Amino acid sequence: KRKVYDMELTGAQIVIECLKEQGVDTVFGYPGGAILNVYDELYKHQEIRHILTSHEQGASHAADGYARSTGKVGVCFATSGPGATNLVTGIAAYMDSVPIVAITCNVNVPLLGKDSFQEIDIAGITTPITKHNFIVKDVTKLADTIRRAFRIAQKGRPGPVLVDIPK
Repeated sequence: KRKVYDMELTGAQIVIECLKEQGVDTVFGYPGGAILNVYDELYKHQEIRHILTSHEQGASHAADGYARSTGKVGVCFATSGPGATNLVTGIAAYMDSVPIVAITCNVNVPLLGKDSFQEIDIAGITTPITKHNFIVKDVTKLADTIRRAFRIAQKGRPGPVLVDIPK
């Protein structure tokens, strides 16, 4: 939890508040275990429309199309493991200079690197196809990291940025 404006916010609340702050009105995704707390929080904020895709790959391609057609940053969500890896093809639109922020959630910090159920090094996998990526292991750095991800996605040559958030 992080204390903001004399309130303690969970990581999920920080994610949604940052998306609202960035003017995000639409998110594409497919829910799964590790990211369910973010989906629970998203449900409370109807000003951000969620488009449920049949597969995470569809979410990343939809975020790409949204960014191309609106000029805004496209945002997609996926859970850990195979959910995160399913985003890869859409994230690879880096060559097309499309601003995308992909938010994935992963296993708990103590389980990272221990071959846990549905754990994957999505930051390592996406390094060659993103402008930048982050693994946020400290909730006090989450808001600044999300803000930075949006700046990086848009500045200079636009492109995809991945933010991986362990539970």
